[in-house]
Order: sequence, then C-alpha cells, then structure tokens
Amino acid sequence: MDVYADLHIHSPFSMATSPAVSPSSLLAGAAIKGIGVLGSGDALHPEWRRTWEAFENNAGIVVLPTAEVEGKGRVHHLIIMEGFAQFAELHGSLAPHSRDIATSGRPHVKLTGEAIAAVVHDLGGLIGPAHAFTPWTSLYAAHNSVASCYGEEPIDFLELGLSADSSYGAGIPDLDGVPFLTNSDAHSVHPTKLGREFNRLDVAGATPKAAFDAVRQGRITLNAGFFPEEGKYNRTACTRCYRQYTLEEAAAAGWTCPDDGGAIKKGVCDRARELGGMHAPRDRPPYYHVIPLGEIVRVVCGTCSAFTKGVEERYRRLTDTLGTEIAILTEVPIDRIAAIDPAVAAGIAAFREGRVALVPGGGGKYGTFTLP
Repeated sequence: MDVYADLHIHSPFSMATSPAVSPSSLLAGAAIKGIGVLGSGDALHPEWRRTWEAFENNAGIVVLPTAEVEGKGRVHHLIIMEGFAQFAELHGSLAPHSRDIATSGRPHVKLTGEAIAAVVHDLGGLIGPAHAFTPWTSLYAAHNSVASCYGEEPIDFLELGLSADSSYGAGIPDLDGVPFLTNSDAHSVHPTKLGREFNRLDVAGATPKAAFDAVRQGRITLNAGFFPEEGKYNRTACTRCYRQYTLEEAAAAGWTCPDDGGAIKKGVCDRARELGGMHAPRDRPPYYHVIPLGEIVRVVCGTCSAFTKGVEERYRRLTDTLGTEIAILTEVPIDRIAAIDPAVAAGIAAFREGRVALVPGGGGKYGTFTLP
C-alpha cells in the first residue's frame, strides 16, 4: 500500500526548534497533513528517545526512528533505524567522539562520513547525506563526490533538500541508483513546516519495519516538495542583502558582496550544474512540486505570515471539511474546494495547472511566489 512519509524532523532538543514539539503534537500535525509515516527525529538524544518509547501511539501513524548528525567537514547525515534500541547502541558507539551527544538533538560527531556510515551499517541502519546540496552543512558543500565523504561505505539514499528537486541530482554519476528522499527537516509542528516535503512509500504494512524496508529497498514511488526556487539557497546570493549573482559575477567580486561586504554563497542550482546535475530525471519516481496549503491561503489573504489568525482559521475550515492537506492539494476536486472557499480554490487550481510565478530565493532568504 502507498503511504506518505516525512522522515526528517527535529525535537525541542535541537537548536531553533519550537518548544511545542512533542510526540502528541507531531502526530496530530501529521494526521492533518496526511502523513502516515513520521520520522521520530533526534533519536540519539536519550530523553527524546525515551519520550517516544514511553508514548502510547493511538494515532494510526507509524513512527520510524531517525536522527541527524553533523560529522567532519560539517557534513550532515540522516540516519534511519528500524527500532529505538538500535539508536541506543549507536549512541554508545558515537559517544566517545562527541561532546554533545547527550544534550543536543543534532549532535556533532568527530568522525568522517565513512566512519559514521560503517557504524550505522554494522547496526543494520540506513544512512545518507541530509539536504545534500545546501551550501553550508552538506555533502556537496564539502565534497565533490560521494566517495570523498563516505569512502568505501555506500549511501542508502540522498536527501535533496528544500532548494532542489530530482532534476538537480539527475545526471550526477555518483547518484545513479541512489534513491532520493524529500523531507521537511521541520523544527515546528506548524502545517507550513511539518510535511512541507514528503515521500510516498510502497509499504507492506503499517509498521516501522515495513517503512524501514520500503526505504531500504528503494520503494519510493513519489517525491514531493517545494519548487526549488522556493528554497532559501537556490540561487547564488549575498548572505546579508540577498543580492543574487551569476557564478562569473561572484568570482569577479571575490565572493564578497560589493554592496555591503557580505559573503556570497554559491546557490544549489549552480552547484548542481557544476556536479553534472540539472537533467531531466530518467528512471526516477515522479516529483510533484507543492506549495503548502497555508502559504496558498496566506497569499490569498494578502498577509505576510501564515501564522495569522485569519490564515489559520481558513486553513482549519478547509481541512476540517475536506480532509488532509495533501489530499486538498492533490486530489480533492476544485469545485468541492470552491464550495468551502472560492478564493483558495482558485489559488489551488492555478498551482495545479502550473500558473505560479516564482521569485527564486538565495543567500538564506526563501523564494516567493504569486498566484494569478
């Protein structure tokens, strides 16, 4: 059976994460979104791990133990295990190489990607680069190839990140046969964050083992996520004023913005091209570009934030009446949506038909979009 999955989130023990994040709030948010498999996030943290193990899950949503670590070279790795007990063992193996593994949801581990992957594989887990193309803490920020980071250890998947879609990895020889994941990396349970990117898995049952096996066997039948231009690192840009540059302009300026002296960061789009990417994906699952429903409602309302009372009330009216957010974005007939909210229905119709004008993001500033 097919189920939607978001496998990369964070707990309150990670930096810049909402204190409202809890097992109950995460599962409630996942239910509203239509997520059937949710990564636990931060499963290396002892207290967060115990919180999940003690939690009575009656939501009908599978929780798959996951964690993110930062290894040498500031490369972030996403780890997936079948059970929390394996993460307890992994904690013990990595603890001698980390000062904050007992206190941080996303710990720093003074090991290479190859060494971390070897330990994970020995315990029966899966590992791959998190948000692989982003210019700060990723595989392709620090390395030009998978082997440069992971050595002889294979990667089990690659997470694309918010500023990339499948085309960015297509054409890179290293990634032939490597499954792509699209996850939210959410630090909040708000519907514009949790499940903003997701995967569709072909699972044999509603269990962690079935979800784990689906990822291990590459049974990912759909990737869904932002238009890459919506990501905050899509284009090469200044990290202070966000002025965008071509690679030639950035190099001529010495990678320092002449306007304000800010550092210019190479965008995901340019980096993927350097590596041989940016080709039409072949033999890959379809990639469905989505805009979170809350963001569509925000634009329709003409407000600057999706956190306003008016936006949240319209969002709740739609999901209370029509079902999950993913269903509303992808399946519910437009005339049914229009019966509840004609203006939002028009926005969703435009989004489905590709009538969206995108203003690319870069340098740490998210891209924007307008609807006709």
